[in-house]
Amino acid sequence: MTAINCDMGEAFGLYKMGDDQGLMPHIDVANVACGFHGSDFNHMRTTVRLAKEHGVKVGAHPSLPDLQGFGRREMKIARDELANCLIYQIGALKGFLEAEKMTLNHIKPHGSLYGMAARMEDMAHAVCDVADIFKVPLFGMVNTLHEKIYKERGHTFIPEFYADLDYRDDGSLIITREHEAKDPDEAAAKCVRAIKEGKVKSVGGKDVTVGSATICIHSDTPNAVAIAEAVRKAVRPYLDAA
Repeated sequence: MTAINCDMGEAFGLYKMGDDQGLMPHIDVANVACGFHGSDFNHMRTTVRLAKEHGVKVGAHPSLPDLQGFGRREMKIARDELANCLIYQIGALKGFLEAEKMTLNHIKPHGSLYGMAARMEDMAHAVCDVADIFKVPLFGMVNTLHEKIYKERGHTFIPEFYADLDYRDDGSLIITREHEAKDPDEAAAKCVRAIKEGKVKSVGGKDVTVGSATICIHSDTPNAVAIAEAVRKAVRPYLDAA
């Protein structure tokens, strides 16, 4: 079954990021920031409550410790230090979930950490070290170390497709510091093709293989709500048939 997920809860203090209120009715799963690239204790609680109100499942969206760079800058970090960093973040979110009588649905690394875990064994293993503790599925990309190592370590792997990002010719994801607006109808069409054919057109014009068990939309994409609406409408027949 294909589900729509969204990276959200990324405001910080008085700084706003994304229209979580507008997005929540159009998604199935929220990847909630855990304080190290965005969010804080107040926003985490607010986002969890909003998800509960809309019947949306909540997963942890932890990052490298890079609040200044929104978690989209790579850094050198040892496996054990990264694992501790992730336990700290996920544990905080899990506390807010328990306060609302909700359960942790999954873990999905954010930004540069997501990309690093896709190609660097120590980073992928650190994510698995943490999943060993929390015992929830892991979101990731097919044909990367996400799929290889997560599965080898015995974790449930949920292959993900991105509605609002582009893919390189080798199938890797282009993670930008700031996301650009995308045409909602084009994004929706890409999602349908990903579901039906398991393919997407790369920036170089090649067909690359993708997974689509869940489709991601970023709350900080400027027209994220319009994209979510279009994607929800386009994939609804596949949701109903699942």
